[in-house]
Amino acid sequence: MRGMPELPEVETVARELREGSAARGPSVLGRVIARVTVRWPRQIAAPAPRDVEARLRGQKVLAVGRRGKVIVFTLSRDVMLVHLRMSGDLTVVPGEAPPDKHAHTVFQFEDGSELRFSDTRKFGKVWVVADAAAVLGALGPEPLDDAFTPAVLAERLQGRHRLLKPLLLDQAFLAGVGNIYADEALHLAGLHPQRLSDTLTQREVRALWKALRLALNDGLRHNGASIDWQYRGGGYQEVLRAYGRAGRECQRPGCTGRIRRIVVGQRSTHFCPVCQLKRGPGVDWVEAAARRSRRARRED
Repeated sequence: MRGMPELPEVETVARELREGSAARGPSVLGRVIARVTVRWPRQIAAPAPRDVEARLRGQKVLAVGRRGKVIVFTLSRDVMLVHLRMSGDLTVVPGEAPPDKHAHTVFQFEDGSELRFSDTRKFGKVWVVADAAAVLGALGPEPLDDAFTPAVLAERLQGRHRLLKPLLLDQAFLAGVGNIYADEALHLAGLHPQRLSDTLTQREVRALWKALRLALNDGLRHNGASIDWQYRGGGYQEVLRAYGRAGRECQRPGCTGRIRRIVVGQRSTHFCPVCQLKRGPGVDWVEAAARRSRRARRED
């Protein structure tokens, strides 16, 4: 199975860079960039690779956050955006640490430490811009923001006549959701991935809203999923209900179906043909699953 880190994985990386962790080294906050080494120019999306060092030299890392699937570094004067894509990873290491042949862009700090952007498949990208909106302005709402309500989701669904699964993957529709969490949310909500977006009832919309937030919050609680990319350390793959479970029994109580894999919009898609009907789905399970998740978060 192949895929890109999604909202929970990217949020975990941003948090660990911000707070420090065993996996990614000490916090990057407060460090001042002295030099930048670009070994793979195509990794730099903007500005021109030859201009990156001059642009970043002397800038301090003030904050690390996330927008959609992109890590956002707020610097003294600019904003640096990093998209990990399929195999990217970021770590803070001492300058004398053994070289990493896959670290194609290295940010060297004044204190001698380095932020290394390692990317085996070379699909990752870096932008240095004055305004993040120049790159991220077309992204849809964040599904975990308080402003993202069932009413907002209903309005966005009704304005589009598309299959649900590809629509959820459209970053202009909703930021941060990818293949894993779309499958999980649709299964929780009891909605078929090929259901048309403008046919959902009010109850189904609310079920999908709850399911999206439940799947993403559960992913965050488990530090994301570690499946087939550079990102490691997550545990959500151990509790998946649909994604990657083709041929296995559906976990919805009382359901006799088995998870099936099909291709929707050129993406591998996992669903239960018994409880995720194209019409008239059962949406009650998401309520019980949400209660279990809330109890688990209180116990953590």
